[in-house]
Amino acid sequence: MHQKELATTLWRQTWPMAIGVLALLGFQLVDSAFIARLGTAPLAAQSFTFPLSFLIIGIQVGMGIAIAALISRALGSGEEERARRLSSLVLMAGGGVIGLLAIILWLFHVPIFQLLGADETTLSYIRVYWGPQLLSTWLGALLYFSYSVFRAHGDTRLPGKMMVLSSLINLVLDPLFIFGVGDWQGWGLPGAAWATAIAFSVGLAITGLKLARRQWASSEGLWLETKQSWRPFTGIAAPAMVSQLMPPLAAMLAISVVAGLGESEVAAWGLASRLETLSLMVILAMTMSLPPWLGRCYGANDWGQIHQLMKLAIKVALFWQLGLGVVLALGAPWLAMALAGNPDVQSELTLLIRFLLPSYAALGVCMLVVSAGNALGWPLRAMLLSSARLFVCYLPCLWVGSQLFGWWGLAAGGAVGNLLAGLMAWRVLTRILSRPHRQAGFVN
Repeated sequence: MHQKELATTLWRQTWPMAIGVLALLGFQLVDSAFIARLGTAPLAAQSFTFPLSFLIIGIQVGMGIAIAALISRALGSGEEERARRLSSLVLMAGGGVIGLLAIILWLFHVPIFQLLGADETTLSYIRVYWGPQLLSTWLGALLYFSYSVFRAHGDTRLPGKMMVLSSLINLVLDPLFIFGVGDWQGWGLPGAAWATAIAFSVGLAITGLKLARRQWASSEGLWLETKQSWRPFTGIAAPAMVSQLMPPLAAMLAISVVAGLGESEVAAWGLASRLETLSLMVILAMTMSLPPWLGRCYGANDWGQIHQLMKLAIKVALFWQLGLGVVLALGAPWLAMALAGNPDVQSELTLLIRFLLPSYAALGVCMLVVSAGNALGWPLRAMLLSSARLFVCYLPCLWVGSQLFGWWGLAAGGAVGNLLAGLMAWRVLTRILSRPHRQAGFVN
C-alpha cells in the first residue's frame, strides 16, 4: 500500500473515533465547567475522584486492548467463529470484573480519599457523588467493551457516532440535573454523574442491538474458548492492564503533591486533567483505530506495512499535537477564563496550559508506541515503557519542580517529564523495529 493510500485509510479509520473522543471528552470537560460554577469545593471533590475513575478505566482499556488484539488476529487468520466467541467473552467477563471493582471502591472510598488528602468538607461532597459516579463508570465500561468489538472488525464509525450521541445527551441533561429547572433546585454535584449514567445507558442499548444484528457475538462454545484463550488473553491483558493502571496510580501521587499546595491548585489541576485528555483526542483516537489494523498486519506477518503505519502515526502525533498545543498555550488566559469562575483557579490553570499542552506532542509519541506494543506482541515492553514514562520521567520531574519552585516548577516539571518520555519511546521503537526479521526501512 502506497504512503498516500495508507494515509487516506488511516484517516478514514481515525476520524470517526477522533470525533467520538472529542465529543466524549468534551462532555467531561463540560461537566467540570458546570461543576466549577457550584464553587471551588465541589470542583476539588470531583478532582479527587479522577484517579480512582481512571483506575477503573485503566482496567477496562487493558481488557479491551487484549480482546481487540485477539479478535483482530483471529480475523486476520480467517477464524471468524472464534472472533464471535471472543466478543461474547469480553462483554460478560469485562462487565463482571469492572462491577466487582466498583463495589470494592465504594466500600472503601472514605479511607482511600483520606489518604489522597481530602478533608472533611471535600469528603462530604464525595460521599453523595461517588455512588452514581461508579454506576456511570461501570456503564461506560460495558459500552467501551462493545466499542472494542466493533473496532476489531474495522468499524470505527459506529463507536464514533455513539460517543457523539452519548455526549449530546449528557450535554442536555447536565445543566438540568446539576442546577435544576423551575422550582426544582437540581442535584448539584451528583447530577453530573446521573446525567452521564443515563447517556451511557442509551448508548449501550443502541450498541447492543447493532451488535446482535451483525452477529459478531456467539453463545456457543464459550467454555472451550475460555480454556483455549485465557492464556493468550492473560499474556496481553495483564501487562496492558498494568500499563493502563500506571496513569491512575501516578495521578493519585500527583494529586497528593498538588493537594499540599492548596484547594484552588487542586481545582486547577482537575480542570487541566480534563483539558489534557480533550487536547489528546487525535492521539487517543489513533490508539483505538491503529491497534486492530496493526494486529491484522501482525497476523499476516506484514512488517512492511507495520513500519509504514508507525511512521505515519508518529508524524501525525508530532505535527498535530505540537501545533494544537502552541495555539492553546497562546490563548491560555481566555481558555482558563471560560473554564473556571474563580480568579485564582484561572491564574493557576493558565500556567498549566502554557507549560503542559505543547509537551503533549512528545507524550503522544509515547502513547502510540505503548499502544502499538500491545497490538504487536510486545506487551511486557509496553508495560515497562508506560511505567518508565510515569515513574522515571513524569513524577520525579513533577515533584522536584514543585519542591524547588512551587506551582511554576510543578508545571515546568510536568512538561520536561513528557518530553523525556517521548524521546525514550522513540528510542525503544526504533531499536525493536530495527531487528533483522522486522526490518522494513523504519530507521532509514
